[in-house]
Amino acid sequence: MARPADIIRPADDVAATMQAMGRDARIASAVVARASTADKNAALLAIAESIEARAAELAQANGEDLEAARHQGLGDALLDRLELDDQRIGAMARGLREIAALADPVGEISSLVTRPSGIQVGRMRVPLGVIGMIYESRPNVTADAAGLCLKAGNATILRGGSEAIHSNKAIAACIHQGLARAGLPAQSVQLVETVDRAAVGALITMNDYVDVLVPRGGRSLIERVSREATIPVFKHLDGICHVYVDDRADCDKAIAIAYNAKTQRYGTCCTMETLLVARDIAKQVLPTLAEQYAAAGVELRGCPETCALLGDCKAASNEDWDTEYLAPILSIRVVAGIDEAMDHIREHGSQHTDSIVTDDLGRAGRFLREVDSSSVMVNASTRFADGFEYGLGAEIGISTGKLHARGPVGLEGLTSLKYIVLGDGHVRQ
Repeated sequence: MARPADIIRPADDVAATMQAMGRDARIASAVVARASTADKNAALLAIAESIEARAAELAQANGEDLEAARHQGLGDALLDRLELDDQRIGAMARGLREIAALADPVGEISSLVTRPSGIQVGRMRVPLGVIGMIYESRPNVTADAAGLCLKAGNATILRGGSEAIHSNKAIAACIHQGLARAGLPAQSVQLVETVDRAAVGALITMNDYVDVLVPRGGRSLIERVSREATIPVFKHLDGICHVYVDDRADCDKAIAIAYNAKTQRYGTCCTMETLLVARDIAKQVLPTLAEQYAAAGVELRGCPETCALLGDCKAASNEDWDTEYLAPILSIRVVAGIDEAMDHIREHGSQHTDSIVTDDLGRAGRFLREVDSSSVMVNASTRFADGFEYGLGAEIGISTGKLHARGPVGLEGLTSLKYIVLGDGHVRQ
């Protein structure tokens, strides 16, 4: 699978370069699709070892990206997404080992039944083929996406953001080292090394070579991919996540969950952006929460009732209810009860992740059934909406669509099903 030395790809010819990458990916996808579980796991473990062995190189490359990002004036939330500290480098390696430990979905046969004609009909799980991944800021996505696609039997083309180019190149070098050790083609995982935005335009229209696109990043990126792509897309536009504190909630649980959902990490798509509180419990939980948020440096923007109750709170505008802050800012609204809370979520939510805090099982059941989001929770922080926390090993992204994959997209989401028929000389009468 080595690329012939006499093939020249002009650096300024982005379209030709992308087409060549697509052809290589399509050829490599056939090799990966038939690779054994043992070979795929060997590659994943080798990549994890390479990441750990080259941690200093990764940190140095990331330092270059961080320095450039600060010079360009990137905000704290984006810098947090970009940073690769020792903990996150270690987490990349652990994530790959988690993926290796997961059951291989490829070739799994389910729902095999014998029909009256005597044939057996079932479904087999198969790779999607070539995954195009377009993402911003977080360089750890390079390792997560490569690992998940590889284990699910897919080749992948990765196009990270220009702000993380040095980090992504360093991680890609670890990936290729691991693939080589396992005897799998380097073209199984390819990183687009140009920062030219034309590469995105080429990738999202390569129908002959790419089967599914997964964009992760800001709204403008995802809107562009959704608007211009000629290939199916797994996507979510915003992470406008809500926690609703019911009047039958345990106050201590409610405070802990609402605080964690906002402050555990600001720059993620499953961070709470709006807190809804039932009127009959607002006086019991909001003052304490306001003190904790103030200590954490969180700016509060509230409805008139919230502002009257807390005093030190800015008035929320209509735009606030529809804003994914990705920053230490929180909108708060006091509602009459669960019906008004669910109405608010229907109007302003992004179908990502929403949670209810309540001790009333009936209301918890209603919330689970009636809130139409990809993840719906009871008595838990929205920050759990994550592939690793869901036992997927990692995730390639969050899908809020309703076709094929929904929620965190792990191994199953990167495969499809085909019908298989087993016979013994059967002919149709």
